[in-house]
Amino acid sequence: MSGTPLGILDLVPISSGSTAADALRNSVDLARHAERLGYTRYWFAEHHLNPGVAGTSPAVVLALTASATSTIRLGSGAVQLGHRTALSTVEEFGLVDALHPGRLDLGLGRSGGRPTGRGGPAQAPPAGGTTRTPVHDGRTVNGLLIPPPFSFEAVMGSPRFALQRGLLQLPGARSQEYAEQIDDILALLAGTYRSPEGEEAHVVPGEGAGIDVWILGSSGGESAEVAGERGLRFAANYHVSPATVLDAVDAYRARFKPSPALDRPYVSVSADIVVADTEEEAREAATGYALWVRSIRTAEGAIPFPTPDEARAHRWTDADRALVQDRVDTQFVGTAAQVADRLEQLREATGADELLLTTITHAHPDRVRSYTLLAQEWSRRGH
Repeated sequence: MSGTPLGILDLVPISSGSTAADALRNSVDLARHAERLGYTRYWFAEHHLNPGVAGTSPAVVLALTASATSTIRLGSGAVQLGHRTALSTVEEFGLVDALHPGRLDLGLGRSGGRPTGRGGPAQAPPAGGTTRTPVHDGRTVNGLLIPPPFSFEAVMGSPRFALQRGLLQLPGARSQEYAEQIDDILALLAGTYRSPEGEEAHVVPGEGAGIDVWILGSSGGESAEVAGERGLRFAANYHVSPATVLDAVDAYRARFKPSPALDRPYVSVSADIVVADTEEEAREAATGYALWVRSIRTAEGAIPFPTPDEARAHRWTDADRALVQDRVDTQFVGTAAQVADRLEQLREATGADELLLTTITHAHPDRVRSYTLLAQEWSRRGH
């Protein structure tokens, strides 16, 4: 069994009773621990108008973290391109790379407010595999739960989401087509950008930087297709949309074409985990997770991560439970051995080359302990 690298995806969560400054200090501290424990990469997500999440600008947070670490790769998971330009994205990461060369991953994601592309899952069979039937009623694959799909329409159509889009975009601005934007970013990084009129653009710092470009996606739609067709690394989000993770990796592999950056498909798959010395302790640390997910899926915005007692005080309705069931059922909670077993199921079911882990608990020491125990168990298994 070949070793499978582990990375960390950090939302910079704010715990109930703490501040954004506390969350930022905790994330920098956790990155130091991750480097010492042998994690391959440490990524920061981008979220806006969430009272319980301080990760609003991946480039800023990873710049702070780069100064506190020395070897671990750092990056975005993901920069939301719907309200950005290719130039601003390359310039931001180029600035960080100038002082911390060869350590950055530029993870790119689609976001609301942009024109829709081709969408739809790929129909060709994935490279090295067979076509899978899209999931509609829930099942298991190699022991991995693939739950029924969750509809994000209510979240995407909420007034809060519209407010966020309005505040992020300049009045009257139109987002560039996603595939074109990816091409522009790649050209600016490579120093090959030409305007339709033939004008050159050279980004300094940024051009020629040793930045690895990733595409993040939750389904078998445009993100997976663009990643495959450009020969880029792809990160599939089991922790965001577990129902469609297999469709995502299949679509990516089906479209993959070798590139100067990559000669074969390369997939990372994410998962939510909580590890502790005992299963009971792990479940106690994870108690606030369901209520936290509920706040996101009701379009309220992520609340500060609650204490176990605060979470237990919530009066759950059947509708509440249905809203979070797929995420709760696919969170890996337990001892290091139990969680490692489930991560191996995730790897086998998706064919992942590496795994990207998210752990959110109310107490920072619990989060550090979770990653520590898992790293030790993963190493013991020869990964």
